[in-house]
Amino acid sequence: MEIWNMGWRGTMVRRWLGFVTAVWVQCISGNNYTFSNYSGALKTLMGLTQLQLNNLSVAKDIGKAFGIVAGLASDRLPTPIILLIGSLEGLVGYGAQWLVVRQSIRPLPYWQMCIFLCMGGNSSTWMNTAVLVTCIRNFRQNRGPVSGILKGYVGLSTAIFTDICCALFSSDPASFIFLLAVVPAAVCTMAMLFLRESPPEDVEAEDDGDGSQYFAVINAMAVAIAVYLLIFDLTGKHEALVSRAFAVVLLLLLAAPVAVPIHIALKAIHRSGGYREADAEDGGVSEPLLAEETEKTEAEVANSGETSGDSAAAEEVVVEEKVERGRRQRPEIGEDHTIVEAVKTIDFWVLFFSFLCGVGTGMTVMNNMGQMGTAMGYTDVSIFVSMLSIWGFFGRISSGSISEYFIKKHATPRPVWNAASQILMTAGYVVMAIGMPGALFIGSVIVGLSYGVRLAVSVPTASELFGLKYYGLIYNILILNLPLGSFLFSGLLAGVLYDAEATNTEGGGNTCVGAHCYRMVLVVLALVCLVGIGLDVLLAYRTKQLYGKIHLNKRARGTNAAAPDSH
Repeated sequence: MEIWNMGWRGTMVRRWLGFVTAVWVQCISGNNYTFSNYSGALKTLMGLTQLQLNNLSVAKDIGKAFGIVAGLASDRLPTPIILLIGSLEGLVGYGAQWLVVRQSIRPLPYWQMCIFLCMGGNSSTWMNTAVLVTCIRNFRQNRGPVSGILKGYVGLSTAIFTDICCALFSSDPASFIFLLAVVPAAVCTMAMLFLRESPPEDVEAEDDGDGSQYFAVINAMAVAIAVYLLIFDLTGKHEALVSRAFAVVLLLLLAAPVAVPIHIALKAIHRSGGYREADAEDGGVSEPLLAEETEKTEAEVANSGETSGDSAAAEEVVVEEKVERGRRQRPEIGEDHTIVEAVKTIDFWVLFFSFLCGVGTGMTVMNNMGQMGTAMGYTDVSIFVSMLSIWGFFGRISSGSISEYFIKKHATPRPVWNAASQILMTAGYVVMAIGMPGALFIGSVIVGLSYGVRLAVSVPTASELFGLKYYGLIYNILILNLPLGSFLFSGLLAGVLYDAEATNTEGGGNTCVGAHCYRMVLVVLALVCLVGIGLDVLLAYRTKQLYGKIHLNKRARGTNAAAPDSH
């Protein structure tokens, strides 16, 4: 197609088409949050205690610890290869679980199930790394919106999988796992064709004005999908025909973002056609341009004697700057850090442990939502899983754009929003611990929203503090908090305290009914969040000067971008 050869306009179309395919990858890469939808089937088939089941969920989250490999690979391998590895690993990991839950094979030994769950969890790290690293590098001046949108669609992925399975397969666990195995592989195969990292010089030509409009459009589409899913969940059971119609409309809504690169392509073709007509009417513009370039060259030669002194002075300044950078033992915050340089800073560990307090406790609720719902007397917990997903989306997609806005307008450090999310999350845990009627519904909304804010804000924060050069690895080091938090708060804390309250059942396993089953767990999670609030406030204070510089840089770019429009 002609658009691919239109210079920076063609590059812009390719970048936005890649971003749309990245959105689709994120729609199916949140499989790590869906464990509650089929954990009950595994517990029954394998005769597990709650502690054993929670340790299976830990094995799933430990898969993210191996995301370090994906981070290292992101700096050395092209994006399509990273997507291919993730899709194949997910196909194997979830495929084995599907065979067990479908009872096509006998339940595998516990240690083997741990391995396949680990593979399934690790598959998403390859997808997320490929998508986030590539898109943040392709849209450097819009890191907040990019992170919010991509992380928002990850949050929606649980609800998308859950509701489609409910609509088409009546929440059958085997069918659900089959979707987790097959759909990501298919979508990643398609994304390999379009998702590429653009050269830095092409990224610098990015039009911030149009970019903001396009991000706003994709944001609006995402909100429409979230509201649509929310309506479907809150309207109760549906007939088969209505459910199928819902699934078809949902797929159309998911395809809608492709309208953005199509619009950019059509606009580029229109502009190119206008330029060609102007060239034809003027008899071509090549000669004047060449003549002007020749005149400029002659003037430069004539003035070479006058400017030689200035050039020497400029070279001397550059040399002095290089010497000064060489004297420094480590880069300053805001510059590119290697992982070794990053871990030597206080800011990295403040961000790391505050991230642990937020996502570690949030993962505990997500992994145990099925058993929490059963303990509270609910027979169908899918609505709570969907609420976590949908409100997590609202947290992700709103916080990315809001935090970006406040940086541009008021130089507000991004970690301020992490502190706010921790305060809200603490309130959610307290509500669920009290156990009043509707507490689980309210808690799932609050925790989902807060968890979404934490994820979406931390992603660009890490890139702003430690640079983009080694961002893939630094991001995956931070993601170690998911398995670490899952092990500490879900595998140990929640599993042990639940089993202490539960009674044994015939044939193995145990059960607990009542608000007391998870009360102590939720109280401890609330206390951990209080620690996280303090760490986020500390990081906001320490990075105040950095965000002041980012604020001035964004304002300067905005002024320069608006200048041509005033002529």
